[in-house]
Amino acid sequence: MSRPQTEAEYLARFPVSPISGFSRRTLLGGALAAGALGLAGCASGSTPAASGSAAGGGAAAALGDITFGNNQADPVPKAAIEAAAKAFQDANPGANVKFNTVAHTTFQENINNYLQGSPDDTFGWFAGYRARFFANKGLVGDISDVYKATAGIPDSLKKACSTEDGSKQIVMPAHYYPWVVLYKKSVFTKNGYTVPKTLDELKALGDKMKAANMTPFAFCDKDGWEAMGMFDILNMRVNGYDYHISLMSGKEDWSGDKVVKVFDTWKGLLPYLQADSLGRSWQEAAQALQKDQAGMYYLGTFAAQQFAKGAEQDDLDFFTFPEIDSNIGSGAIEAPTDGYMMRKSPKNEAGAKKWLGFLGGAKAQDILVQADPSVIAISGQADVAKYTGLQTKMLNLLKNATEVSLFLDRDSRPDFASTVMGPAIQSFIKNPNDIATILKNVEAQKKSIFAS
Repeated sequence: MSRPQTEAEYLARFPVSPISGFSRRTLLGGALAAGALGLAGCASGSTPAASGSAAGGGAAAALGDITFGNNQADPVPKAAIEAAAKAFQDANPGANVKFNTVAHTTFQENINNYLQGSPDDTFGWFAGYRARFFANKGLVGDISDVYKATAGIPDSLKKACSTEDGSKQIVMPAHYYPWVVLYKKSVFTKNGYTVPKTLDELKALGDKMKAANMTPFAFCDKDGWEAMGMFDILNMRVNGYDYHISLMSGKEDWSGDKVVKVFDTWKGLLPYLQADSLGRSWQEAAQALQKDQAGMYYLGTFAAQQFAKGAEQDDLDFFTFPEIDSNIGSGAIEAPTDGYMMRKSPKNEAGAKKWLGFLGGAKAQDILVQADPSVIAISGQADVAKYTGLQTKMLNLLKNATEVSLFLDRDSRPDFASTVMGPAIQSFIKNPNDIATILKNVEAQKKSIFAS
């Protein structure tokens, strides 16, 4: 099956697939009212927030309050966006970015209610499918003027940041990161471990780690999105990138032999994965790697946020998930893209656009990626000379990737990803011998959802 036209464009440096959205979480799950969770524009405080190359400004002194729905509550990314906000305010006297910070998963699960209630002027979100989903509902604003005035955005991202017909830009992209197998160099060196190139070599390495009383893979799925990444990479390794994207688009049979083979392959890896994963957060799993309790961890490089800057992060390394089928190889990776959006008819449109334009520029992105070395900047004008060794390796990996997906809950309909696939994967983890029944149920729900 040939790749869909909407995914044909890739920039050599930033090969991000524009078919879908960017990240590591679920969407539209839960029905709690946004207001009860602090999502309805009730700012949790202001952060003294440099002016980027943005259109839609007005005099800096007249910008006033700009409300911002911040979906990064973890310490490292929260500190990074607050540092960017301070730089923005320092360069624009009179501007005041008022933060409404909500835990990432909570924000995602209630985004639908949030946008239909009283949302903030601007908010953190993802490029691609999940942005267009709300654009189609008329819930987000047009930032085409800001996008066009912001230098350094790769051409390959325009589709991912635009409405379905490509006529308007709705997302200001900021940074992205790959999903990879993370490990500590010191552990591999001490034990004489080598990076596996095939699935058989990966299992052999896992056996060595088990013999040394170390869990081969840290693993978690407490919030229902973490294990989606394992499915994505196994599907791309077993069936190829084109099939994976077609499956995410609702065009393939989830109960068919190809998907069954993916779960059979996963079943063979379960003995190497950390037990009791449904009660463990990604942070706790990352700490198992940090403390040498686990030897590897398949997750986005944001896992580095659980490692202290300096020696701990310098000890962190990664490799791409190994080859399973030599005819398919291991060139495809996942790399979710995070960005920022504006609500429909914001209370402070001039301020909102000025803030978004700044976030899309190199100055803000340099601040973001230096404060949080687990991600790399989108802007082609970013200062890569200041990248850590981990960031430089991330950049080189993305430059050389053959295909890039954006994650299950960004490559597919958000309602299907959160309400069907999240629970289905958890059911598989609890009862891996019930694959056929689980997938039959997934296929039935897929037909219903994608028909709507």
